[in-house]
Amino acid sequence: MPIPSQPIGIFDSGYGGLTVLREIVQKLPQYDYIYLGDNARTPYGTRSFETVYHYTLECVQHLFDRGCRLVVLACNTASAKALRNIQQLDLPIQHPGLDGPDRRVLGVIRPTTEVIGNYSQSGNVGVLATRGTVTSESYLVEIEKFFPELNVFQEACPMWVPLVENGEYDSPGADYFVKQHIDRLLKQSPDIDTILLACTHYPLLLNKIRQYAPQGATILSQGGIVADSLADYLIRHPELEAQCSKHRQRTFLTTDSTEDFDRQATVFYGESVHSEHLAL
Repeated sequence: MPIPSQPIGIFDSGYGGLTVLREIVQKLPQYDYIYLGDNARTPYGTRSFETVYHYTLECVQHLFDRGCRLVVLACNTASAKALRNIQQLDLPIQHPGLDGPDRRVLGVIRPTTEVIGNYSQSGNVGVLATRGTVTSESYLVEIEKFFPELNVFQEACPMWVPLVENGEYDSPGADYFVKQHIDRLLKQSPDIDTILLACTHYPLLLNKIRQYAPQGATILSQGGIVADSLADYLIRHPELEAQCSKHRQRTFLTTDSTEDFDRQATVFYGESVHSEHLAL
C-alpha cells in the first residue's frame, strides 16, 4: 500500500508566495510542495483582520486535509493578521482538522525580523508593505524583540500589488508609484540604509526600487531568508521533517481561473506550472 504524500504547504493570497516557493525549492528541492493561491479573494491587504483570519484558516485547513503537516504562510498580510490566532487558538484546542501537535503553521515575518538588523549600518531600516501589514504593526513589534536599537520606518504601498498582478511591474507607469513611496519612506528618515520588501509581490519591482532607493542601500527580499529559516526549522524538528514526503512533486492550486494562474505564475515562479482549481 503506497505511503500517502505529506507535502509542505505554501499559502498565499495570490501569486506573490511563488517568489518564496521558488527560493524554498532551490534550497530544499527534495521535498514535495503544494502551493495554494487564494486568487479569487485577493487582495488580502485591504481586508479586515477577521476576514483575513477566516480566509487564511480556511486555506490552511484545506492544506492539512491534503496531507500537509507543515504550512508556510508565504503572505505578509496573512502572517500579520492570522498567524498568531491560528498558532495560539486553533491548533492548541484541536479544532477539527487542526488536531495534532505534529501540525505546524509558520509565517514570513519572524524569519525576516530575526536577521534584518544584521544588514543595517546606520540603525535605520525601512519597511515597504501593504496597508494591512503596516496597520498591524507586526514588523515594529517583532523587530523590537530582536533589535531594540533599530529605528524602523514603514510605508504602505497600496498600488504596488495591483501593478504587479496586472503585469505592469516593468512599465513606465510603475515608476511614478515606486518613486512616490520610496520618497515618502526616505522623507521619514534620510539615513535609511536597509529597505525590506515586506510583501512577496514586491521582488518583481526590484529593478525600479533599486533605481529610486539610495545608492548602496540594501534591498531585502524575503524568499531567500524564509528558505534558510525553513531549512533550519526542519533540522531543529527532525520528528516533523521525517513526516514530510520527498518525491520532488509540485502541486499548484488556485481558487480562481487556472488559465490566468498558469500564465501569471510563470512570471513569479520562473517556470511554467499547471494548476488545479479549488472551490472554497
